[in-house]
Amino acid sequence: MDELRVLSVCGNLGYGFPVSSLENGIARNPHYMGADNGSTDAGPYYLGSGDQLTKREQIVRDLGHSLAAARRKKIPYIIGSAGTAGGNPHVDAVLDVMHQLAKRDGHRFRLAVIRAEMDKESVKRAVREGRIRSLGKLPPLTEEAVDESARIVGQMGLDPFIRAVEGGAEVVLAGRSCDTAIYTSYAAMRGFDLGLAFHMSKIIECGAQCALPIGANDCILGTLREDHFELEPMNAGKRLTPSSVAAHMMYEQPDPYLFYEPEGMVDLKESRFEQLDGRRVKVWGSRFVPAERPTIKLEGVRLRGYRTITVAGMTDPILLQNIDEVEARVKDTVASMVRGSLGPGDYELRFIFYGRDGVMGRPGPDGRKLAHEVGVVVEAIAKDQATANSVLSLARSTFLHCGFAGRKATAGNLAFPFSPSDFQGGPVYEFHIYHLMEVEDAGAPFEVSFEQVG
Repeated sequence: MDELRVLSVCGNLGYGFPVSSLENGIARNPHYMGADNGSTDAGPYYLGSGDQLTKREQIVRDLGHSLAAARRKKIPYIIGSAGTAGGNPHVDAVLDVMHQLAKRDGHRFRLAVIRAEMDKESVKRAVREGRIRSLGKLPPLTEEAVDESARIVGQMGLDPFIRAVEGGAEVVLAGRSCDTAIYTSYAAMRGFDLGLAFHMSKIIECGAQCALPIGANDCILGTLREDHFELEPMNAGKRLTPSSVAAHMMYEQPDPYLFYEPEGMVDLKESRFEQLDGRRVKVWGSRFVPAERPTIKLEGVRLRGYRTITVAGMTDPILLQNIDEVEARVKDTVASMVRGSLGPGDYELRFIFYGRDGVMGRPGPDGRKLAHEVGVVVEAIAKDQATANSVLSLARSTFLHCGFAGRKATAGNLAFPFSPSDFQGGPVYEFHIYHLMEVEDAGAPFEVSFEQVG
C-alpha cells in the first residue's frame, strides 16, 4: 500500500459538521474514517455522573450522517472516547443510538465495542507495586483515593483498536481513548511510519480545526505516505497553510515539539511543512521514539459535594472599590450564622468577579482595573443539596444588603437577571486521579467484544 487516506469526520462527534464536507471526503475514497467523541475539557462532572456533554439529538444527527456514509462506502469507522468521558454509561448511551440508527436506516455491520473503565483492584495493585506516578500537581495516588473514586477510566492506545479491526469490525465504538489512537491504529496495521502517523493523527483528531478561516467542526482528509503526509480540508471554503498546521501543535500541548502516547514519544523538532497548493499542506520529518515501558493514563473523579449558584451584577463605583471588603464580610457573616450546625470544612463559598479577575483569578499585567460594571457568580458547595442551598441563600442575601465604606444608599447592592435567583447545580465531582500507570502490555486492560448489528 503506497498511501493511506483517512477521513476525520470532526473534532467532536455531536458538535455538528457540514454534510457537504462529509460527502466531499467520501468522494475521495478514504480507506477508513474516524471521529473523536470525548475529552476532559468539559471537566470532571461527566466522568462522575455518567452524563454526556453532547445531547442525544446531536449524536443522532452526526452519527446518522457519518455512519451511513461509512456503510455506503464499506470502510471501517472508528469512534473513540464515546459519550464525552468514555466510561461504561457513556459507551452504552452511544451504543443505544447506534442500534437506533441501524434499525432506522437498515444498516448491518460487525461492531467492536471496547470499554475503558479500570478495575479498582488492578489500580490498587499498581499503587502497591509503585507503578503509578502523578501528572501535574496531584499528590501520589493512594489505595484510599482509588476506593473513593466514582469512576476510573484508562486512555487506551493502539492495541485494542488493532485487535478490533483485525477481528473484522466494520465499526468500532471505544471508551476513553488517546485521540491519536483512533487514526494511528489502522496506519500501524499497514506498516506506515509511526512518527508521521502519530503526528498526522494528532492534527486531524480535531477535524479541520487547523484550517482557515477558523470555524466550527468540519471534515479533513489525511493522506499518509512512506516519507510524508498531506492534509486537505474537505470544506471547499477552507484552506491550510504551513503556519496553521504547525500552530495546531500548541493546542492543549505543554510542549509543541514533543508529545507522548502509551507506546512512546513523538519528536517534532525536525518536522517540516510545505504549501502544496492553495489548500493543501505537506509534512515530513516527524520521528517516533518507542517507550522503554508502556504507560496508561488514568482519569478518576470523586464526589466533592453539591452545588448551588447565583448570578448578579454590580455597577455602584463605591461598591466596586470595596468588593474585597464585602466578600470578606459576607464570608464572616455566613460562618457566624451557621456556627453550631456547620463547621468550616462542611461547606465552600466562592465569589467569582467577572469584569475584574473572574477569568484569570488574579490581576492582569496592567494591575487591577476598575470596570464600570462587574458580574459576580456566588457558588456554594456542601455535603448535600439542601445545605448548599441554605449557604448560598445566606451569602446572597448578606451580599445584597452588606454595608461598606462610603455607602450612601440603602438599596440592594446586586442586580439579579433571573427570578428565582438561585440555581441548583447538583453533584460536584473533582479529578483526583490524573496519573500514569506503567504496564507490561498497554492493551491488556481493554477487552474487545464483538456483536452483529442490524
